[in-house]
Amino acid sequence: MPGRLLSFVKATPSSSHKASQKTQKSPSAPTSLLPPYSLDPPPSATPPNPRTRSEESLVMDVFKRHSLGSRHDRKSPKIEPQQPATIDMEFESPPVVFYNSPATSTGALLSGQLKLHVAEPHLTLKSFDMRLLAVVATKRPVAPHCPDCLTQTTELHKWEFLAAPVTRKYNHGVHYFPFSHLLPGHLPATTQGSLATLNYYLTVTATTSSGERIAFKRELDIKRAIYPGNEKHSIRIFPPTNLTASVTLPPVIHPIGDFPIEMRLSGIVQNLPDSQTRWRLRKLNWRIEETQKFIAPACSKHASKVGGEGKGVLHEDIHVVATDEVKHGWKTDFEQGNIDVEFRAAVNPALKAVCDMESPNGMQVKHNLIIEMVVAEEWAPLKKLSQATPTGAARVLRTQFHLVLTERCGMGISWDEEQPPLYEDVPCSPPTYVEDCQFDDHDDSLRL
Repeated sequence: MPGRLLSFVKATPSSSHKASQKTQKSPSAPTSLLPPYSLDPPPSATPPNPRTRSEESLVMDVFKRHSLGSRHDRKSPKIEPQQPATIDMEFESPPVVFYNSPATSTGALLSGQLKLHVAEPHLTLKSFDMRLLAVVATKRPVAPHCPDCLTQTTELHKWEFLAAPVTRKYNHGVHYFPFSHLLPGHLPATTQGSLATLNYYLTVTATTSSGERIAFKRELDIKRAIYPGNEKHSIRIFPPTNLTASVTLPPVIHPIGDFPIEMRLSGIVQNLPDSQTRWRLRKLNWRIEETQKFIAPACSKHASKVGGEGKGVLHEDIHVVATDEVKHGWKTDFEQGNIDVEFRAAVNPALKAVCDMESPNGMQVKHNLIIEMVVAEEWAPLKKLSQATPTGAARVLRTQFHLVLTERCGMGISWDEEQPPLYEDVPCSPPTYVEDCQFDDHDDSLRL
């Protein structure tokens, strides 16, 4: 074929292939008998292997040791000595929830039982106590590698099940130790913020007569729920214009679920002798910003970095937890001069918003709703109001409102409202009317 050349090359066997064919065709050499006293090998024998048998055995021993070493290098589970007893905890009270604000909350009841499982026939304890601890961990400490600047621990309450120095012997089995405490309502809720975290723990420590220590720790989740009240009404004025925004907000919002927002923008029309100027809403955006603040304290060793003891470094973090754009849905009434807007907003659960809180140690979390509106000015003659012409002037109206983000209270009520009445609260029994009645011999009826 023109334009295409085909070349055929005759394949030749390789040298190794020739050698293998040659060795197969060569006949085996005849063996000759040597005299018994001859020490020289026959000329046709193969040369001796330079690696002796002792060296081959050493190489095999190395491989064996390597295989055995790889088996021994595997991590085997550590067998810890069995403790003479174990401790477990069982709560009898509902989840800890503080209702209403810290100033008005009456707290929550915490009750339960400790279970001491004794494995030995007899166990003697010389101390047995439990503590309620509040642990604040800073993510931006003054000294990064200082444990005292990183974590601050406060003891809130202590239970002593054995009064020192009394020792008590417990037999094999399970022993119960009830505990209860009224947590004050001003305590801040458990918080997992971006600057710091606040957690509560119940730590149990038991010491045997031989000095062995038995420990147990469990995290206590404390929440706060604020009852919803009346709706909040706010008014914002945007000078130098005559625009006024009246916004209706819910009293509280929740991390899950949406909530309605109603807004009326008034003062959008201004009448002149022969014309009319008015504002038209073109765009509306909203977002919810979360502001976290925390004062990172310094320990006594690093107090000189912040100017003395009792001082710290203020950190602030502002990030958006929800945002959206409202493109339609508002009603414009130029006769009344109002623009009515209704939309629903919600916190994005994927962003893990933190509920509002404020602590004396400087930790604070707040939320703000920010609304931005773009309005454009139009001009229209009084005789033909339908023929409006844009003037090219526009303004951005921005306002913000405080929102309270809290947990849902559900069907729960405060502990002081669900307790039975006390003896002093029981009213007097009904009066006995028999003593006040007079009997008549002629009439069997009673006269009061």
